[in-house]
Amino acid sequence: MASKTSRASKTPAYKCAECGWTAIKWVGRCGECQAWGTVEEYGATVARTTAAATVLEPARRIAEVDGTTAAFLPTGVDELDRVLGGGLVPGAVILLAGEPGVGKSTLLLDVAAKFARTGQDVLYITGEESAAQVKLRAERIDAVAHTLYLSAETDLGQALGQVEKLEPKLLIVDSVQTLSSADVEGSAGGVSQVREVAASIIAAAKRRNMTTLLVGHVTKEGTIAGPRLLEHLVDVVCQFEGERHSRLRLLRAVKNRYGATDDVGCFDLNEAGIEGLADPSGLFVSRTREPVSGTCITVTMEGRRPLLAEVQSLLAESANSQPRRATSGLESSRVAMLLAVLQQRAGCMLHKDDSYVATVGGVKLTEPATDLAVALAVASAKSRKALPQRLIAFGEVGLAGEVRPVPGINQRIQEAHRLGFTHAIVPASPAGAGVIPDGFSVREVGHLAEALELLIT
Repeated sequence: MASKTSRASKTPAYKCAECGWTAIKWVGRCGECQAWGTVEEYGATVARTTAAATVLEPARRIAEVDGTTAAFLPTGVDELDRVLGGGLVPGAVILLAGEPGVGKSTLLLDVAAKFARTGQDVLYITGEESAAQVKLRAERIDAVAHTLYLSAETDLGQALGQVEKLEPKLLIVDSVQTLSSADVEGSAGGVSQVREVAASIIAAAKRRNMTTLLVGHVTKEGTIAGPRLLEHLVDVVCQFEGERHSRLRLLRAVKNRYGATDDVGCFDLNEAGIEGLADPSGLFVSRTREPVSGTCITVTMEGRRPLLAEVQSLLAESANSQPRRATSGLESSRVAMLLAVLQQRAGCMLHKDDSYVATVGGVKLTEPATDLAVALAVASAKSRKALPQRLIAFGEVGLAGEVRPVPGINQRIQEAHRLGFTHAIVPASPAGAGVIPDGFSVREVGHLAEALELLIT
């Protein structure tokens, strides 16, 4: 029998649980990431195992491993399946983070009910509400299922006991920051507690081949609360985003061991619950009978998904020596740059006008491909001439006034054609615009002045 030997060394030091920064003495605030209360003692005793243990399960060739046990299981929510890469993987641990009120609990309760209706046992552990409160929300959004079990627990041991007793195929914990272990010092939500809770739940999920969905809180900076280690331990990290006064919710995968991270799921949060939006473009485009000056439709890419959005602009003669520049749904610095380019490169005099530029439906446009639509909307407002009603425009505008190519030109054109648009202004590209649909006309431009010719009679 092999003997086990180890050696220990005394090296007391302090380390930040968030970023790994080290110090020779304890401080209340990390000197690297500036987080409070994350510096802990480590290295008091470092044990190193030098002897090999008996192998219980020998390594196998990768071709001999049975991959069918990790096949995707559809959740019943198509938009969530799109982001996850096809559905839930048995044994996977998924972290869903988002701001308060964005709809995390509503989405996961809907997922729990639809998964339970397939005949599988689902355990929903809530640490923020009572079981009766969750039942009220479930009745409101029609998320009551026979094999969906509720448990209001804040003790980690009790929660693991519920898992041991029920043996569910899907476990939902809302949220990981509300559970605490009696064996670890600190209050619930602290760095040590979150680390212990996450490690214990993940170990149970892997051991039982049980899919687990964890709800995570975010800080005021928008990052996931708790140690950075939490994001490394889980298999998938998803961000649930949305403006408080908008119905639209976007789900993005920040990390995904089972699929791509360049896709996005769209949801509509309303009084009846939360619904997936296979075609969300209607939320971002206004419906007017007659063309209106100061508006332009663009196609933006959310991951691999093209979405139509409308940019609106209003100019008014300023009563102040320094005109006002206001934006909504767009980066103010980028809009200011486009106003300068319009004036210096295209002769559109805007230095005496208050400028208001916004998107429709509360959508946020950060992609540079929306530059051309913003510039056309502002120029249309200045000339008080409307653009053609079934026109879309996209392209990045540089400081020299050039219109630069953007990714996915043909994909954007196909989406616009599908939704009934007939004209497009796109950047000139060496690769061209690809196959153009019948009845659709495309005008390639290399400079902003070429695009503005539409407004010149």
